[in-house]
Amino acid sequence: MTANTQTTPSTPTTTTAPNRARRGGLAAAALAVLATALPIGALPSPAQAAPAGAEGRPAWCPTVPGHRVDCTTMRRPLVADEPGLGTIGVSHAVVRHSRPGPALGTIALNPGGPGETMIDRAGQVSTALQGVLDDYDLLLLDPRGTGRSGRLPCDVTEAEYRWAPRADQRELVADCAEELGPRARGYTSAATADDLDAARERLGAPKLVLYGLSYGTYLMPVYADRHPERVDRMVLSGAYPLAFDSLARPGAQQVSLTLRRICERSGSCDPDTVVHDLAAVTERLRTRPLKVTATVDGRKRTVAFTEDKLANLMYEPATRGIGLHPGEPGLLGALPAALHALAAGDEAPLTALVRGQIESTGTEDQASFLAVTCNDYARAWDQDAPVAERRRQYRAALAATDPADFGAFSAKGWAEGQTDGGDNCLNWPRRGTARPQPTDLRNVPDVPVLVLSGDLDTNTPELNSRRAAAQFKHSAFVSVPNSGHVPEMESTGCTLEIAGRFIRTGEVGDTSCVAGVPPVPVVPVPR
Repeated sequence: MTANTQTTPSTPTTTTAPNRARRGGLAAAALAVLATALPIGALPSPAQAAPAGAEGRPAWCPTVPGHRVDCTTMRRPLVADEPGLGTIGVSHAVVRHSRPGPALGTIALNPGGPGETMIDRAGQVSTALQGVLDDYDLLLLDPRGTGRSGRLPCDVTEAEYRWAPRADQRELVADCAEELGPRARGYTSAATADDLDAARERLGAPKLVLYGLSYGTYLMPVYADRHPERVDRMVLSGAYPLAFDSLARPGAQQVSLTLRRICERSGSCDPDTVVHDLAAVTERLRTRPLKVTATVDGRKRTVAFTEDKLANLMYEPATRGIGLHPGEPGLLGALPAALHALAAGDEAPLTALVRGQIESTGTEDQASFLAVTCNDYARAWDQDAPVAERRRQYRAALAATDPADFGAFSAKGWAEGQTDGGDNCLNWPRRGTARPQPTDLRNVPDVPVLVLSGDLDTNTPELNSRRAAAQFKHSAFVSVPNSGHVPEMESTGCTLEIAGRFIRTGEVGDTSCVAGVPPVPVVPVPR
């Protein structure tokens, strides 16, 4: 069937397709997130670097079968108008279209994070977009501070940061800021947007098709606002608005909805029971954390799995990568049974899931991620205030919330589960760092915008994605059932087909293929 589509000049288009069972909405994050951007697990291995000096290219320039790839590094000011802070090398690769004649346009893609790289994924992205790259060039820029663009270290790894107690996380953020010093001012979304435009100008491309996933849906509107005359159209997947809720309340509400949906669609668990179990587990973890021992970097460590760690599990990894391994329940499909067991007093299933998550967490340095999010994102306090006053303002903001806004979680537990929100940046210094990114988009061009959202996504849930779509005059919204953060990872290729058609035509077209995205398998829960 063809999904219903309603269009008005000032209202985002909504496309929702039912599945075999009762279906609904969506949400979208990391690759913060996210995670990984495109279905990498189902694609060829990363493109290999060419030999040093081959065809006059840098040694790190990837090769992509069937395409010419050009690579370069630009010298860019670290901080505009502050020459004393020096410059930074920002690298990009351009995968050229395969057909004869001039390109129909240039696609610029950002996979999220912040901090995700692009150049080393040239082969994977080119495979995912292979039909479009017959006629379009693909611009892949490693954001400053990542990959080939002057990697920025501050000796805080993902595993160390994510699994530390919240108070320790705040100190790790402060330590990172101290390590970076005045360099931290150079790592913002606005600076990366300007780097992207410098690459566009160097290529001689009059305009860009902007494709953002997860954090890329924040970065690309910043680019569009700063360089409106250079935007052809936009695809935003797993989206959130610039003026998002720093307490992530839409995500808290989405958790229960997502668990209900997978139970309804699989028939393997009762929707009311799974929400009741979630509430029982969050209450238990507030006072009696699980003690989980795992091996990280060859060393044994014990993590206190508290309410905020469960919140983080539900917010970030639970709905990331859904569809990469069709037929497997993954973390999300295993959670109802594990929650039910712990609600009944059996710690083993959830402990095993958490141990697996701890041991699979990466060890990448978090400098770029922390610098961009702490510099740019809006907070629940005055960023010019001293830390003690910020703390008071944050606590007052939490106290003023409606407990119902956080679903099965407490306000404190949910907010402290956000690695890029809540109070994580409370100790980020204001003096010597960048000003926050403005949340109002005053200059965005009136161009076609497609917003894609997975209806199981707890990271950038449907409410946030709809708000992202509402930032633009002419936007289309497509909800992809049974998919998470980001929906391009679903196994059928339907979402990539919709995105590719939009890139080529500026029209959404027939979205009936989303009805074929299979439900998430769920480990059966005793009734």
